[in-house]
Order: sequence, then structure tokens, then C-alpha cells
Amino acid sequence: MIIIITGASHTGKTVLAQQMLEKYKYPYLSIDHLKMGLIRSGNTKLTPCDDDDELTGYLWPIVSEIIKTAIENKQNLIVEGCYIPSDWKSSFEDDYLSQIKFICLAMTDKYIERHFSDIKKHGSDIESRGDDSDCTVEWIKAENKKYIDSFKSMNDQVLMIDDNYEKIIDSILE
Repeated sequence: MIIIITGASHTGKTVLAQQMLEKYKYPYLSIDHLKMGLIRSGNTKLTPCDDDDELTGYLWPIVSEIIKTAIENKQNLIVEGCYIPSDWKSSFEDDYLSQIKFICLAMTDKYIERHFSDIKKHGSDIESRGDDSDCTVEWIKAENKKYIDSFKSMNDQVLMIDDNYEKIIDSILE
């Protein structure tokens, strides 16, 4: 089984991937780690500051082939990151798609407004974010709207975090 976890920044993708690793013993691939490995090794001219669409266009062809390889090798894998294109399904034939579970996490405006300090506080639960000064209520709302609009337009389910974050995460883990 392949599990793809995507969503806007600060939605808990990495926390969920870590919890799945602990519960199911599936390894996970952080697309951010792949991105930084390619950038730091000099194998791309892209930088961490480049546009997400540019990074997605560069990273997704690599990630989708990793997913296919894992399926062909009958390996479980969690793939986590924000660099998943909304048309991700077009990269796979039906035989592959039947072995992929897709999870898109998004927060409602109401949740962001009510829980912004918690969102910021948990931003480094798994990884150190360093300078997070660009994380504002408005920015998080805009990022979540992008994910909601793009994935819903492709008929993908978006798990909306509207009230109880832990309840949504627990329902995924069950």
C-alpha cells in the first residue's frame, strides 16, 4: 500500500506520516528531504525559495516513479509533502491507483482563526522550521484554499479540519 499525504504548510502532514510509521511500520519519504538533497547536491538549479509549482514540476516526476517502483516491488510506503500536483492520478495507470491511498489535509478559515497560536506552536513538532515569520493567518488561509480548490476540482477528497484536529487525525489512523 502506498499512502500519499499532502496539504498546505502547517496542516500536520509530517506529524501524520510519523504517526503512521509508528503504527503501521511503513517507511515514509519526505518530499522536502528529496528536494533539499537535490538542491544541496547541485543536481538542480532550483532553490528552496522557488515557486511551489516549479518545485512540484521538478519533483513529482521523480516521486511518481518512486511510488511505481514501490508498488511493483510490493513495498509499503508513505509519501509526504506539499509537492503533489492536483492531477497526480494522471501519472498512474489503474493498476497503480488501486494500491494508492490519497490523503489531503486542509484547515477551514474558522479553524485557522480559532487555533492559529496552536498551529504555530505545533509547527516544529517533528522538524525544526527555523524562521517561521512568514506564517500568518492570511497566508495559511490562502495556502489551504489553494489545496481545497485544486484537489476538490479533481474530485479528490480533502479532509477538512474544522473543529477537532485530533479527531480527524485519529479517524485517519483507524
